[in-house]
Amino acid sequence: MRSIEREPRVNERIRAREVRVIGAEGEQLGVLAVRDALAKAAEAELDLVEVAPNSQPPVVRIMDYGKYKYEQHKKSRGTHHRGGDIKGMRLSPNVGEHDFQVKARHVFEFLKDGNKVRVSVWFRGRQMAYPKAGENLLARLSEMVSEVGVVEKPPMFEGRNMIMILTPKRG
Repeated sequence: MRSIEREPRVNERIRAREVRVIGAEGEQLGVLAVRDALAKAAEAELDLVEVAPNSQPPVVRIMDYGKYKYEQHKKSRGTHHRGGDIKGMRLSPNVGEHDFQVKARHVFEFLKDGNKVRVSVWFRGRQMAYPKAGENLLARLSEMVSEVGVVEKPPMFEGRNMIMILTPKRG
């Protein structure tokens, strides 16, 4: 059974007679009647929000409820974008030596910055007859960046591309 996430009770929706009040700056104001707590919140031009409804007496905090909701929403959205980006690097099986060195340096930098890297070797036309060239290229690349990254997914074909995924080393 999944839990239903409910919004906390605010202002007049608080049902208890007495509540433990925490002020806007986080200071304890003690146990007060709900009317008195609402008066203190109104005096500060803020809301009275129930933060621990199951305790005896319930704990309420004087805060800006709109700001609180916004920060909670922002925090929940932020958890979806963790883990670093996946950067892409595309090579040709007959790439020039200098171009290869430049691309290897970029891969090295991506890994050093904590990003995963998806390296693909793009085969065109009759180059498909020589998959070993792509494997050698990717092996050479993984050797060059071995001090900052490890192979997460070894070289394998996806259509006309040979793909390898590198991740940064931990620690």
